[in-house]
Amino acid sequence: MEMIRSTLDLESRVLVMGALNVTPDSFSDGGKYADFENAVSRALEIEAEGADILDVGGESTRPGSKPVSAEEEINRVIPVIGALRGRLRIPISVDTTKSEVARAALQAGAEIINDVSGLRFDPAVAEVAAETGAALVLMHSRGAPGMMHQQPPVDDIFAEVIGGLRRSIEEALRRGARRERIILDPGIGFGKTPEQNLQLIDRLDLIVAEFGLPVLLGTSRKSFIKHVMDKTLSGCARDDLRERVAGTAATVVIGVLRGARIVRVHDVGLMLALTRMTESAQHSGASGHCPETMKTRGS
Repeated sequence: MEMIRSTLDLESRVLVMGALNVTPDSFSDGGKYADFENAVSRALEIEAEGADILDVGGESTRPGSKPVSAEEEINRVIPVIGALRGRLRIPISVDTTKSEVARAALQAGAEIINDVSGLRFDPAVAEVAAETGAALVLMHSRGAPGMMHQQPPVDDIFAEVIGGLRRSIEEALRRGARRERIILDPGIGFGKTPEQNLQLIDRLDLIVAEFGLPVLLGTSRKSFIKHVMDKTLSGCARDDLRERVAGTAATVVIGVLRGARIVRVHDVGLMLALTRMTESAQHSGASGHCPETMKTRGS
């Protein structure tokens, strides 16, 4: 029952995933794209800015956010995904922890499932990936829905993340998902201290080496960046959004250097340029990319 039309090229370049939150309480855009027309328009902009993947989410994961029902999440994301089917050349990812939402999104045109719970909330998400051939992003997080940002810190963050991701992989494989279609995410900001987030970014290569699977890094505008800026820019004139974007840029560069194969961002054009520049400096002669020349390999 496979319905996937394209295969991600994770070898020739780092992919840029553009985030689109169709929620009324997103931390990054204040619910600006909860409106259907605004969401579709922004999705087309994200592709035009050069994104390789569009990630659509209908449930906020910001600190203090309240869980929503599968029905509400479907009502938010499916009309947008359906309206984009045939209009976007890049694959669509659905950011969800619910198998019911994942299945509906794939039927509407999505090709990737991005599960921030790493199958902890609904292991059947892996069965949906297995049945459809969808790529499956497994993120490390701790705690129940709505409480993931309030967990007490662990002593050894690398042992925690590696152990959690290993359990997620094993569960995914047990339910039929294909290893070659699994992508890992260390879960920056989810149950980690600001210092642990920085450690994970700086030693992302440890996770890459441990599993030999593609790693996605999602740091865009997150609160740990504000924590660092508050600590290091005390006494300076401040601009929170500009600082968060600048902090995101630094983490994207370090992440690419440490082996990330996908970076999930809100400021697509800027982060794409930084990613390509970093790759060019790292591997002399790396080719550029713009939407007009993007190719996907048929599966």
